Amino acid sequence: MRIKEGFLLREVAGSYIVVATGALTKEFNGIIKLNETGSFLWKKLAENTDTQALAFALTAEYDVSEEDARKDVESFVSLLADAGILEK
Repeated sequence: MRIKEGFLLREVAGSYIVVATGALTKEFNGIIKLNETGSFLWKKLAENTDTQALAFALTAEYDVSEEDARKDVESFVSLLADAGILEK
């Protein structure tokens, strides 16, 4: 899975936001605010990856257990999928 073409992550005044560009603005006309962990996962999703690789990357980058990383990744991916931001 990966982020659909046309969604951008930007850092604005220390906050991370996701916006749609081009034709996607007709379907998605808002912004998503991400914390540091969310922006880390977003950047990993710019590549074609899976939830297991995301959880591994999270445990390698942050002091988090494998179980908590897996749960956090599943929750994050679910939110993005529900918003129509992911390609599988």
